Amino acid sequence: MAKHTVKVDLNLIENFKIEGKAGNHTVLIDQPKNVKGTDAGPNPSEYFLLSLGGCIITIARMAARQKRIKLNDFKLQVEGTFDLDGLMGKDPNKRSGFENIVLKADIDADISDEEKIAFLEEVEKRCPVSDNITNQSTIKLELA
Repeated sequence: MAKHTVKVDLNLIENFKIEGKAGNHTVLIDQPKNVKGTDAGPNPSEYFLLSLGGCIITIARMAARQKRIKLNDFKLQVEGTFDLDGLMGKDPNKRSGFENIVLKADIDADISDEEKIAFLEEVEKRCPVSDNITNQSTIKLELA
């Protein structure tokens, strides 16, 4: 069984601005100005949805090549809804995570709509980010 470990490093720069490093890449994470951020980058929830969408499209490209499907274009909109009362700690009985996530795919390929749906279902099942949402992953907290 082949295993692969992914590691990222993050550093709080100021206020809500965070610098994230992943391999040779540096990204900024922030909050919008209306919640006292500087809007220097997407917030963590937006990165989460970007990560899911990016993974779905990446796996779609891989799966299309494996199945010899000519994938002309693949557009994806990812939308999630969560309860602000859980996030803000106002109601401990409310979840702070997304209650639902909707993926709307626009697939340009020479296959039927039924085949596109089956293809999308297979892609979603193979996507590691989607798997982490669907199946509970263990999170272990440690002090450095």
